[in-house]
Amino acid sequence: MMDIIEMIEQAQDKPTVKRVFGEPIVQEGITVIPVARVAGGGGGGSGRQEGDNPGEGVGAGFGLGAAPAGVFVIKDGTVRWQPVVDVNKLVIGCQIVMVVALLTVRTIARLRARKR
Repeated sequence: MMDIIEMIEQAQDKPTVKRVFGEPIVQEGITVIPVARVAGGGGGGSGRQEGDNPGEGVGAGFGLGAAPAGVFVIKDGTVRWQPVVDVNKLVIGCQIVMVVALLTVRTIARLRARKR
């Protein structure tokens, strides 16, 4: 089983600048630097031994996630940020807005029908 200290030492190497900023791409005078969102988390544990009935316990954990955030575009000395658009989140957001709008219209229609 991996020692907790060894696992923490290995995890320290993971969230580096190279994970956030990719290698610049240069073509026809334009430089593009890809950028990612990186998040990490960790856990731990221990064990306890008592008397004639020793217990065992060790625990550890580490997670690292990354998602594209966008790119920096450098052209003629001007830097421009171009964010990534997550189409799935956009579609889900629109669907939620439509459902809420339909439920609101239905409720208003029912209230008006009761008043008549």
